[in-house]
Amino acid sequence: MSPRRLDLPDAPGPAPDGALSAPSALRNRAAILSVLTRIAPPAGRALEIASGTGEHVVAFAPALPGLIWQPSDPDPARRASIAAWAALHPAPNLLPPIALDACKPGWAATQGPADLIVLVNLIHLISDAETTILIDEIGKALAPGGILALYGPFLRDGEATSDGDARFHASLRAQDPAIGYKDVVDVAAALNRHGLSLFETVKLPANNLMLCAERRI
Repeated sequence: MSPRRLDLPDAPGPAPDGALSAPSALRNRAAILSVLTRIAPPAGRALEIASGTGEHVVAFAPALPGLIWQPSDPDPARRASIAAWAALHPAPNLLPPIALDACKPGWAATQGPADLIVLVNLIHLISDAETTILIDEIGKALAPGGILALYGPFLRDGEATSDGDARFHASLRAQDPAIGYKDVVDVAAALNRHGLSLFETVKLPANNLMLCAERRI
């Protein structure tokens, strides 16, 4: 993804032993995991795109032990944080983080096939063009029948669902007019164009959604 230094209301701060901690990750990971434990395949390879601080994947791996978890992030500081959290919470099915810019074309050739791809709170921070590349590569990287779990804030019929979301969306656009919340209808259509069938949209706390899609066989 294009490097951006955004002023975000929930920027990660320091945590023990060189790790970073994002309050939003601690708030939402239980809700995200409640969906993953229901829709994830029982075994195989799971790729987390833009793993951030690593606080999600260290919870996901022990809860879904049949999957081999591959965290990733393009930012070296975030990869160091992922490794630090993994050292604090080791799991035999959790691999070391890899450098991956999922908004650049071509990564599916080396990172597939994946049985599950998890993506949390990214697409509102990237452009429409980057989102198209991302979804195209996800469609290529997933194994036939593989599952995508895409979590984040979305517009509904072009509108934010709360004043807080409207302010955050406006602040993102002010920093970079190319980014901001995507409409859930547009994202669902993009998934379909790239070989993914949306089978469930789960409403989660703080007006966020989990879009659950399966790669068509």
